[in-house]
Amino acid sequence: MTIDLNAVESPVANASGASKPTEAPLASRVLPKEFYDQFMSDSSKLRIEDPIRALLPLEERPGVISLLAGKPNADTFPITSMQFTLRDPVTDAESPVSLTQQELARGLQYSGSAGIPELLDWLVGLQEYNHGRKRGEGWGLCFGTGSSDLIYKAVNALLNPGDVALIEAPIYAGVFPIFHSTGSEMIEINTDGHGTDTKSLRKLLEEWPANKPKPKVLYTVPFGSNPTGMTTTLERRLEVLELAREHNFLILEDDPYYYLYFGDAPRPPSYFTLERDQPEVGRVIRFDSLSKVLSSGMRIGFLSAPQVIVDAVVLHTMTSNLQPPTLTQVLALRLLKEWGYDGLRSHVGRVARFYHAKRDAFESLMRKHLEGLVEWITPEAGMFFWFKLNLGENQTDSEAVIRTKALENGVLAIPGTVFHPGGRKTAYVRASFSLLPEHDVEEALRRLREVILEARKEAGISQ
Repeated sequence: MTIDLNAVESPVANASGASKPTEAPLASRVLPKEFYDQFMSDSSKLRIEDPIRALLPLEERPGVISLLAGKPNADTFPITSMQFTLRDPVTDAESPVSLTQQELARGLQYSGSAGIPELLDWLVGLQEYNHGRKRGEGWGLCFGTGSSDLIYKAVNALLNPGDVALIEAPIYAGVFPIFHSTGSEMIEINTDGHGTDTKSLRKLLEEWPANKPKPKVLYTVPFGSNPTGMTTTLERRLEVLELAREHNFLILEDDPYYYLYFGDAPRPPSYFTLERDQPEVGRVIRFDSLSKVLSSGMRIGFLSAPQVIVDAVVLHTMTSNLQPPTLTQVLALRLLKEWGYDGLRSHVGRVARFYHAKRDAFESLMRKHLEGLVEWITPEAGMFFWFKLNLGENQTDSEAVIRTKALENGVLAIPGTVFHPGGRKTAYVRASFSLLPEHDVEEALRRLREVILEARKEAGISQ
């Protein structure tokens, strides 16, 4: 299909606060493949194709009789049928769905390292549906075993030992080992109630030492950031894109809570959407996940990025775990095709409303038990509250209170220090509101109140 790139309406043309879209044709603004040579890691450049896996797509060519791969014969597999019950996202009615014999045979067999073509095609359409990005606009897509798998491979494709990565902080602790494994230097970028602190980011970059190479990447979780629950505003997203151009870095947009946004304000456009109207297109590497809304155990993640980076990630998959699980992909594809894009939107809307109600219930009980003892900003997305213990000016570390005293009192939460790359002290704590029923939340917060009151007493603070 031929796409007129100039005729596509900007998805942010009418967004409040959005800058005027660049008028130059999109094709002229897409960064060329050679641009990314400066960003690719040495290890990525050394990887070579698996010569057998590289030929697997040719088996799909009509009329070809393949003697290529050492695939086991499906007749020997013990699973002969598969059925599941699917809940309608609108009516709540449940109906049985059976995999066809062709679908089952495919799901039980090896497949390509990037993902099965039909699922990739559906997900490309999803990116157009949600983010206004079309085929032929300088990006590609691959599937992974959850977005963490893809983050690990993309980071390893980009960073050498000694390279600098800017990391929003506080941020999901699970990414630190990924960056640490590359030998790169992690530098914290502050966040606040409006997301990325672009003022301090600009100051850092403008005062960067002349004899030190500039950062290669900025890692950000723009919706419902884990652990803070904050969402980066449109104005700040546009400024981050501007800084990326001025200081030549790539944006790693990790967005696992995109579908769990329940803020009062309209959802800001993604970086992936916004860059389409920028003077340069191709600095955003986007990680999506359906694990939070379909199944966390199925590990459903996909990467949207410049094709050269997608290719590097697929090559890493090819030489490590060969491929994402085919059965997961077949099940996900069948579910998504049953619903369609509108059905998925209805489903994630219901999921977001579910977590909105869970947040409100948790916050109501926080006011009941912890008002005046902790401080927080109401999260707009995700699954977490990020709150500060009021333990006095000299007590700036939640570690001892949460990891020891709270646990001894039967409450398990996470001290904020683990969400900073350098492990610096902080009075903050992360608590999840996604699972517990209200009576368990109430008891947990009641126990936490006892612990905080005791800590305040020891610090000489009147109750």
